[in-house]
Amino acid sequence: MIFAAGGDIGGGKTHILSLAKELSKDNELRLVSFRREVLSREGREMGIDVADIEAKEGMKAAFRFALQQADEYKPQLIHCHGSKANMLGVMVKALRHIPVITTVHSDPRLDYMGAPVREYTYGLINAFALRCMDFHVAVANRMKETLIERHFDPQRIFTIFNGMDFSKADPSPRTIDPDQKEIWIGIAARLNPVKDNGTVIRAFDIAYKQDPRLRLSIAGIGEDEQALKALADELGLSDVVRFEGWISDAKAYFRRIDINVLSSLSETFPYSLLEGAYEHCPAVASNVGGIPSLILQGETGYLFEPGDAESFAKYILRLASDPELRSQLAENLYKKASTEFSLERMKQDQQAIYEAVVRRMARKGERNGAVLCGAYGKGNAGDEAILKAILTELRALDPDMPFWVMSRRPMTTRKKEGVGSFYIFNIFSFFRALRKSALFVNGGGSLIQDITSSRSLYFYLFTLQAAKALGSKVIMYGCGIGPIIKGVDKKIAGRVLDSTADIITLRDSGSLKLLEELGVRTPEIIQAADPTVSLGSISSLAIDNAFEEEGIDPRGNYIGFCLREWPEFKDKRAVAEGARYAYEKYGLTPVFLPIEYPKDTAIGREIASMLDIPCHVCERPRTVDQTMGMLSRMRLVCGMRLHSLIFATAGSTPVIGISYDVKVDSFIHDIGSDALIKLADLNAESLRAQIDNIMAREAELGPQLGQRLRTLEKENSKAAARLLGR
Repeated sequence: MIFAAGGDIGGGKTHILSLAKELSKDNELRLVSFRREVLSREGREMGIDVADIEAKEGMKAAFRFALQQADEYKPQLIHCHGSKANMLGVMVKALRHIPVITTVHSDPRLDYMGAPVREYTYGLINAFALRCMDFHVAVANRMKETLIERHFDPQRIFTIFNGMDFSKADPSPRTIDPDQKEIWIGIAARLNPVKDNGTVIRAFDIAYKQDPRLRLSIAGIGEDEQALKALADELGLSDVVRFEGWISDAKAYFRRIDINVLSSLSETFPYSLLEGAYEHCPAVASNVGGIPSLILQGETGYLFEPGDAESFAKYILRLASDPELRSQLAENLYKKASTEFSLERMKQDQQAIYEAVVRRMARKGERNGAVLCGAYGKGNAGDEAILKAILTELRALDPDMPFWVMSRRPMTTRKKEGVGSFYIFNIFSFFRALRKSALFVNGGGSLIQDITSSRSLYFYLFTLQAAKALGSKVIMYGCGIGPIIKGVDKKIAGRVLDSTADIITLRDSGSLKLLEELGVRTPEIIQAADPTVSLGSISSLAIDNAFEEEGIDPRGNYIGFCLREWPEFKDKRAVAEGARYAYEKYGLTPVFLPIEYPKDTAIGREIASMLDIPCHVCERPRTVDQTMGMLSRMRLVCGMRLHSLIFATAGSTPVIGISYDVKVDSFIHDIGSDALIKLADLNAESLRAQIDNIMAREAELGPQLGQRLRTLEKENSKAAARLLGR
């Protein structure tokens, strides 16, 4: 059952009605509208089962009506849209115990922007109702992030993107006259403060002064209309700006528009961009909400920061002056919108959300989920990749499994991975999570070691004991063990590991030898590989963008260096000489990539300063996916950081290991390679020899080693599946 406030217009109305029509084909569905207006009338015309009530009858009558509909229809769940529907939905939930979810179409704090009385009445009531919902559906990822920042549970938020029916769209490109005398810029949006239409007029003013062919069409109604007309008059634009009022046929509107624009301060995922794409109209929009999911800079359109009229005008002029570019971006946008943001796709996503809600409510109160412990939230790309990989594999086993991650930066972890998270040393949150979990995951990396300190070792051993004592199954997942130097630490570690772990999967053979030395025999011990090997690659375009953001040609020939500061790393000039050699003999331009940002950037700059050949130092923080993608484009990677070697090998790039730790030795040995230089033995000659060795066997090494790693890594998830009874 769908509850709608009923006064919805524009994108909100389109979303509700198109979704309801599609879902009703395969489900019993009733749309309950608390206003007898356009939404309910159009819903009936579309053949949807609609029940409505006059808004003037008041809230008391609306509540009785909502309760009556729930009792009559007996829905498995109620899906609310809009603040009034939210409030009535949670009231019905309280009395009838029906699961209630809501779609968050826009930022609730901005819904009544410029209307303080409504903001402090309806706005506050809606804020309370949102907190009472069982689940939330955020339109686009950025709205999900906004809700997480406001401390909504990440694991009770689903994401959906608006979709449109492209089945009747004309796939042929629009004909563009290169000599057209007028070029129309169009915006279809409500005339209210959130849409920031004033920036459209100011940007148009800047562009018009340079290209007098430009004209501006503003389609929409709202409280800002008179102020916007006054601004156009003030700037002397009255003759070239047209206020269209409300338009009922968006497709017809965009057929006569040359460039579709949007300047919102806040959005979820606006339908006007899809409506423009339907008619092969290129777009320039503000970089907010879910817009960047559709508008890829320079590929499907242009993005500018909210309020930046100068950049906005620059992009308008660029499209106006280049008909070929306008056509190309329009076609790219059409293809992306029609394949990734179709109505059918939206329906499937929403159906999957309903099914997940019903499953999860059925399991409410059941001991379920996993606590993940590791070196997470510290900014190290390797550790963050481990977390991402473990979560991906466990979700494949059980898509409804909740997670609680121990992290140095819990909010960052919640937003990036959509999980519950608490500060790693918050003992009360730790125990609370363990009492709800079925599985404890000591997650990858080298946690069981005393090189950093015995205190760190004892902390991680304590977490294993606590998990076992509180009834969780315990798995050490694709981990490295050691080094453990102190005799007493070895004795304690061996005893704890032997008595707490159910299964230990290892990423290297050196760890297996150490476990034997520690006397760990009770758990099932499996040779596997680092979990990050399982991570899929991002698109070729996304990799291109990552290179271009660093000012690097994505199609060049490169040797990658992933280095770190270390006390014994004295001969940095040896790396510079090796980089020069690779450039002069093999045409490989050196690229210095940080694995732990920003720690690793300084050493890259230092060695680059020793070079008189072209080279690049990556200065921006990168996602795990981007880092892996960039390493996969290298012809060769020379790495100290273990995960640079793992990432590169997984992407079928040959590697040379510079060993500062036994874990690097073990990895190179386990992949069957001899491309290893001990840090103490590093010099220009040894590095040149290894570069020659790799380049002579380049074609055979990369693919073979990558496949071997991926096969081994599958043992991690198989072990977890056995523990969970999957």
